[in-house]
Amino acid sequence: MKMKKTMLMMGVAASLMLAACSGTDAESESGTEGAGGVSGTLDFYTSQPDTDASALVNAFNEQYPDVDVNVFRSGTEEVIGKVLAEEQAGDVQADVLLVADSVTFEGLKEQDLLQPYESGELEAIPEDFVDPDHTYTGKKVMATVLAVNTEKTEQLPDSWDVLTDTASKDEAIMPSPLYSGAAAYNAGVFTRQDNFGWAFYQALKDNGTSVVQGNGAALKAVQSGEKTYGMVVDYIVANAKAEGSPVDLVYPEEGVPVITEPIGMIRDTDNEDAAKAFIDFVLSEEGQKLASELGYTPIRTGVDAPEGLKSIDEMNVLTAPLDELSSGREEDKREFKELFGE
Repeated sequence: MKMKKTMLMMGVAASLMLAACSGTDAESESGTEGAGGVSGTLDFYTSQPDTDASALVNAFNEQYPDVDVNVFRSGTEEVIGKVLAEEQAGDVQADVLLVADSVTFEGLKEQDLLQPYESGELEAIPEDFVDPDHTYTGKKVMATVLAVNTEKTEQLPDSWDVLTDTASKDEAIMPSPLYSGAAAYNAGVFTRQDNFGWAFYQALKDNGTSVVQGNGAALKAVQSGEKTYGMVVDYIVANAKAEGSPVDLVYPEEGVPVITEPIGMIRDTDNEDAAKAFIDFVLSEEGQKLASELGYTPIRTGVDAPEGLKSIDEMNVLTAPLDELSSGREEDKREFKELFGE
């Protein structure tokens, strides 16, 4: 057994009778034994916010009370850095990964760090969001949108151009691709569009756009009125608006980059049954309804998006070839660092 260094124990107590009864019901076509036969420790590495990770683990433990889930949470780049450092040391502790985007998973796949698993839940997941080799599967839909402080502007913009307009000088903020997986994906996609390219990022720099580590910090600056505009993932803006913050979100007419926060299993996991059960739960109808309740657009067909967010078929999605995004990721980050000095 590998050593478990990051311990955040989350469990829900249940009687042996309940566990035994629910075990038969939970048994699935995907090969896991059901709640009664799945136990042990599961190391879950994620870039989700702490509250979302806790909600997911707690809901999973209602079905699988005998699995102790240890959570390591940080930005995608730090999570992957930890995995690669552990791989170099010969002992990857993670069993399941859930981080920002498919490009990150493609890199892990190329390094043979992922174990294929064809979940029985895939029938309800759009094929475009499932790795053909089944090493990872999209979990939700998150678009990067314009966050706008409604107290500082009289009219919502409809274009990304507002960020580079001289009238908005020093009024915009965005997360760093060096920390945020979503921001790294955005940089890859925007710079491969003919009407954006690196000229767009140069214009952002020239117009005084600030850079912070993550999406949460960028949104806080817009909420407080420190900044008027932010490039932020849609769900946190919708949640803030619902809670009464003076913010709104705009899906610009040129289109939006979309990440799917995939989930996958690490090769040579210590607890394959628990890892499969966890992936199945995340992709199940119950797991996807939980995602919607937490404010995300579900990826599973038949589960509605929460109020205030567009579903994937309502968005104008900006894309780029996955192989280019994957092979160019490190160069994109170097280019961004050289430009912004972050």
